This record gives sequence, structure tokens and C-alpha cells, in this order.
Amino acid sequence: MSNLNETHDPSLSSWVSSANNGQSDFPIQNLPFASFRRKNSDESFRGGVAIGDQIVDLKAAAESGIFSSQAQAEIEAAAKEKLNDFMAMGQESWSRLRAALSAALRTGSAMEATLKSCLVDQSEAEYGMPCVVGDYTDFYASIHHATNIGALFRPDNPLLPNYKWIPIGYHGRSSSIDVSGQSFPRPVGQTKAPDAAEPSVGPCKRMDFELEMGIFIGSANDLGEPVTIENAEDHIFGMCLFNDWSARDIQAWEYQPLGPFLAKNFASTISPWIVTTEALAPFRASYSHPAEDPQPLPYLESDANNSSGGVDVELDVLIQTEKMRAAGEEAVSLATSNFKYSYWTMAQMVAHHTVNGCNMQPGDLLGTGTLSGPSAEQACAMIELTTAGKNPVSLPNGEQRAFLEDGDCIIIRGFCARDGHVRIGFGEAAGTVLPAKV
Repeated sequence: MSNLNETHDPSLSSWVSSANNGQSDFPIQNLPFASFRRKNSDESFRGGVAIGDQIVDLKAAAESGIFSSQAQAEIEAAAKEKLNDFMAMGQESWSRLRAALSAALRTGSAMEATLKSCLVDQSEAEYGMPCVVGDYTDFYASIHHATNIGALFRPDNPLLPNYKWIPIGYHGRSSSIDVSGQSFPRPVGQTKAPDAAEPSVGPCKRMDFELEMGIFIGSANDLGEPVTIENAEDHIFGMCLFNDWSARDIQAWEYQPLGPFLAKNFASTISPWIVTTEALAPFRASYSHPAEDPQPLPYLESDANNSSGGVDVELDVLIQTEKMRAAGEEAVSLATSNFKYSYWTMAQMVAHHTVNGCNMQPGDLLGTGTLSGPSAEQACAMIELTTAGKNPVSLPNGEQRAFLEDGDCIIIRGFCARDGHVRIGFGEAAGTVLPAKV
């Protein structure tokens, strides 16, 4: 797990003044990575780092020749269209480039004059997928979400007995994962009403979001070589915001006995910025299972994971309906939560994923599962918020939602804040449901 170093110093400021206002998601203590280009251009996508309301164009910075020979190899890798090669270089390289960029962007840096010409305003940028996601796994890491969902379908036995022993997950698909701004048609599939003699095919009627976080794998492990929990975070490049859209009525018919399929494979939306695990070091949290619960098996437990395996990330999911947009009304919050409520940590997810010898690759993505918290206002999916549609949510403009309607835009935001440290954020993951193509 990353230790604090000079890049975390809360007294650091940047010559990019917008990074110093205390409200930006991207102060100099953050420095997340993305793939971008200027809007309405034929430019190639390339790597960028956020600072305030600007982006450091890593391709231009690499070509400037101002970085040391050691950091030059890293910045050239990070400047490519996708970050996979840089992610593969490992923790030492990630840290070296982050330190070099921190030094170059600090107030008083001798590199200011050169790097100023490498800045692109974020308002002028569009984003691509930050890396090639070769494989995607979705976990089920919130015990509150698992219990809430279980109670809807199994009131007498909401939590299955394996949940407290094993990080539950399933392998999904990566082709329909896209960055913030994604829009997609309402999915079509088979559903079966309780009183119907047979299923029918048509548009999903119970469209839902899931507030999650994404965990990007950096350095790989070889086939047959498990990653120990002690070394798991050496393989984690960073985190993003993640919305794993769900078609609840399609899922209800198809998920027995094997699990999610068409209900989950039509779209997932991520924030474009990957916040590195090193940037998250000041916001780590202790981790434990309740004393009355089974304690993790040895391969899922370590002193470091107990002391700082959690991450304190404040999360918010908002909705902006088509009617709200037409009236110029801002999105409103549906629920708030925190990643620290996760029953399983990042390190445990990686350790369990590889205990059978599964070989993970740079760019592989792990979804945490819906990160609902312990209270009702922390239910981070419509199926929980509305008790499976029985108690619709009332919005300030008078609209109601049992599930999502066409034109609804869901926005996920997240940030870390702690006394004595500078607030850092993740940007946002926004996606919009369009009418079905039938």
C-alpha cells in the first residue's frame, strides 16, 4: 500500500492557479490519468494528466525534452493513446512519473514556461477509454446492497451463507464499457410477468443504475501464480467511478441458475480519470468484519489490509431527467454513500480473483458492485430506493421515478476529503438512457 511522500504535502500549490482553490477535483496532490483529444478535431487520442481545469498533454510534454532520462520512458508510455503500456510498467514507474509531474507543476518550477504550452483546457477536451479493458469482473462487495436485494426476493433469508466468506463476483463483458457522456438505447430482452404463461421479448421496463467504483489492474501476474494479499495493491494502478447499468426485469427472468447476462452487458459508464492508488494514500481507512461475523480466511487477511485496506471516498449519484434539462434545472441527488462501507477491500478482491491462478492483465477492470451504505438514503440503486418500484422517488420538479425513464441522465461523483489533507476528486461518470431500438 502506498505510503505518504512529498507529493501528498498539503502545502503544495501549482502554477496552474485553478488547482489551488480547494474546490477542484484535481489539485496537484491528485494528478489522475486519462486519454483525451481536443473536441471536434481529427487529433489522435493521447494520455493526459488533470491539473485544476487543465490537462497536461503528455505527448507534448514528452516531446519537450524537459524530463529526466528516468521519467522520460514513463512519460512516453503514458503519452500513448491507451495507458496499458504505462500501467504494465509497475508501481515504481507510476510513482516516478507522478513525482516528476508534481515537481514540474509546483509553484516556482523552472519547467513552468515549457509546460504551459502543453496545457489543454478541460472544457475543450473529449475523452476516450483510458485503456484497453481486456477483461471485466463485477464484484458484489456491499453487504448492505446484498442484504437489501436479498430481502426483496428472500425475506426470510436475505443473505446467502457464502457472502461473509467469499468475495462474490462474476465475469462480465468489456466491449460496452465507455466513458462519461455515454448514451445507449434501452436494452431489449426476454421478460416474464408472474401471471404470464410464457415470456415475451421487448424493451426493459425496469431500467436501473448501480453506483460502483472501478479498480484498474496495472502490472500483471503470470498464469498459475496467485497474487498474495500482501502484494495485491502493487498490481492496482488506480480507481475510477463506475455505473453498471442494470435491466432488472430481464435479470429476474434470466439470472437463475447462472447469473447476469443480457441484464448487464449492454452498457457500463466510467469516469475518464483514473486516480492512482498513490494519490489515495492520505485517505486510507481501517478495515474489519464485525466480530460476530466469520473472519477472513488467511489468504484474505493481512495486518496492512486491516490497518488501511479501506478507502474513504464520498460518493453521490444524481439524476437529471429530460424535463429537467429542458427547463435548465440542475441534476438532483438520489443517494450518497462511501466506498469504506465495502465488505471486501481492493486487495481482497485481487487476492481472491487470482487465488486459483487466474492471470490478470494491465487494463483489466474490477467493479466493486453497488456500494450502498447502512442507511436508507445510502441505497445506491433504484431497486433499493423504491423497494422494487413499490415506493417511487419524488423529484423536486414533481416527477416521480420507480425506475429510470428514457432521457434520464445519471451522474456519479466522488471525492476524498480529510482534515489536514487537500480534497481530491474523481470527476464524474454521466450516462443517458435513450429509447429502445425496436
